[in-house]
Amino acid sequence: MDQVFLGTIVLPDRMIEQGYVLVGDGLVQAVGSGAAPAGERHGGSEFLVLPGAIDAQVHSRSQKGQEDFIWSTRSAAAGGVTTIVDMPYDDGCLIATAERLRAKTAEAGAQARVDFALYATVDPAEGASRIAELVDAGAAAFKFSTFATHPTRFPRIPPHVLHACFCAIAPRGLVAGIHNEDDEMIRACLADVERRGITDYTAHGLSRPPISEALATVEAFELGADTGCPVHIVHASIARGYQLAAAYRRQGHAATIEACIHYLTLDEEGDVRRLGGKAKINPPLRSRREVDALWRHLAAGDVTVVSTDHVSWSEDRKSDADMLKNASGVPGLEVLYALLLKGLHERQLPLTHAARLIAHNPAALFRIDHVKGALAVGRDADITLVRRDPYRYRAAAGGNNFVSWSPYDGLLLPLRPVATFLRGVCVAADGRVHSNPGDGRFVRPAPAPR
Repeated sequence: MDQVFLGTIVLPDRMIEQGYVLVGDGLVQAVGSGAAPAGERHGGSEFLVLPGAIDAQVHSRSQKGQEDFIWSTRSAAAGGVTTIVDMPYDDGCLIATAERLRAKTAEAGAQARVDFALYATVDPAEGASRIAELVDAGAAAFKFSTFATHPTRFPRIPPHVLHACFCAIAPRGLVAGIHNEDDEMIRACLADVERRGITDYTAHGLSRPPISEALATVEAFELGADTGCPVHIVHASIARGYQLAAAYRRQGHAATIEACIHYLTLDEEGDVRRLGGKAKINPPLRSRREVDALWRHLAAGDVTVVSTDHVSWSEDRKSDADMLKNASGVPGLEVLYALLLKGLHERQLPLTHAARLIAHNPAALFRIDHVKGALAVGRDADITLVRRDPYRYRAAAGGNNFVSWSPYDGLLLPLRPVATFLRGVCVAADGRVHSNPGDGRFVRPAPAPR
């Protein structure tokens, strides 16, 4: 039987009141308003009907023995996320060869409850030599770091190697994602913080000042401009990053940029002070003034994508009194949609931003928009039903997260994702996940246009 989703349809450019989405054979068959066609009913007049979210930045395997795809995709389904794009920095296995990418595809395919795409990266010793084989194996994008987080698991790729990689990627039409922190600047600032004996919540921000982020952002965009490779900054915590991306786009370059949901929600003086290590993230959370500036850029259209940079570190790796000794990153998959909708609602911004920033744009960025990212005829029927139902978020309450802590615990969220449909199948409803490991599929990017 066909399915009909009823409510206010939220599209990237408009909202359809008293609308419907007709679904058949797992695909969107029609989108309209007024009298709805026959079919199994979902939603209703009090519901928002949104495209299933695509989380553009997820770390499912950063810590061995922790989350894996069974849990990351469970959190995703519970929160209205129907596709995740997973990062290549798995604990003990850098995804830098076609063999490793194919192995991860098979392993994730057996575990995932929602669909997934995969980033790849390179070993700095091998440079660009494996770019072609990784593209052929199905990589949706490449990720490089300008900061040496770890010499083998999360290595720094120096500028000359980045340039060679960008030259190899450009003809294949994929995007080069950049972890944008200047290594030399941070090393110097970190040494100064340690010399001064600063260990409280301010230590992390002082060790990674805004200029360290801006320098790396410029370097990445200049390398892209020289090679013709599309460059994507995967997390910008400062308004200057969005100004730079917009400037490079005006000059005709493919320069995109991502705002993680924590940079739009949390701030240093309030949340980092309160949470300590549980709010340690790279780049760091900034001031409330910077948060407000990021929202202005979002409203102006300068933000390409909103994501989570989700990682579920065990609590013992986030609870050291010495701020700098904690692991960096926070979980957020279950609450991505709700947090973004909260911010839009509070600032009286159109909810169309949500459909664009966490569905339409990421699908285009990773070249999976032939099947994902829109309530449009012929696309996968990935749908999230949302209604006004204020609640205080508790990560441990629904049993859908591997860890029981969250920096968002206690936040009042005005809009709640109440049902998630993947290719027309209900994978979560009312906080309970119904999909099983293996229900998710690997999504390959479309071939590059010739």
